[in-house]
Amino acid sequence: MVTIQVLYQGDLSTQATHGPSKRQLLTDAPVDNQGKGASFSPTDLTATSLGTCMLTTMGIVAKRNGWKLDGATATVEKHMVADPDRRIGKLTVELRIPGRFGAQERAILEKTALTCPVQKSLHPKIEVPVTFHWDEPR
Repeated sequence: MVTIQVLYQGDLSTQATHGPSKRQLLTDAPVDNQGKGASFSPTDLTATSLGTCMLTTMGIVAKRNGWKLDGATATVEKHMVADPDRRIGKLTVELRIPGRFGAQERAILEKTALTCPVQKSLHPKIEVPVTFHWDEPR
């Protein structure tokens, strides 16, 4: 179990503290929802969580198999909808993986990304198209 403490700082901003490490991050409401957009919004953190979870779980599998995944990147585009409620409607993910991976290795890493804990925790109404960009196979 991990505990996150969140302090409302006023003016639509919060400060979150990660219990185990005491590291902090700030959030702010987005400009299109009465905020200043001075930091990640709460829904930005959902998009961030998805990209970091995909890369982290792929990294765990790569490390276990002795594969190098250093330099892999995720770009996540968050699309909001407002009908009938304001929510995340789509998270478009592009993963770029450097290095040489064969078809079997790619299949394992792709399955890992597509079944990461954050992906499995998202509401089914959120569309999550994922594109993998690989270097040439060996």
